Amino acid sequence: MRVNVKLFAGLSEFLPPGSRHNETPVQAAPGTTLGQLIERLNIPPERVHLVLLNGLYVERGERQTTRLADGDAVALWPPVAGG
Repeated sequence: MRVNVKLFAGLSEFLPPGSRHNETPVQAAPGTTLGQLIERLNIPPERVHLVLLNGLYVERGERQTTRLADGDAVALWPPVAGG
């Protein structure tokens, strides 16, 4: 299956070669979870703060059990600070 992944801010360093802008398509096996996808991209879990799946927030504790489907859009942000 194919999943579209967008990485924002400092996470963009984990985009594979050939990625355009801040996104890349990723081929994944059926049943792959969000946690497995993050691991596959070699992103340390503590670097991922906000996760959206098709525009909906996914809690940290649900990432290991939330399964992806063909055509899903995943967006990942690191912790941010500012004022």
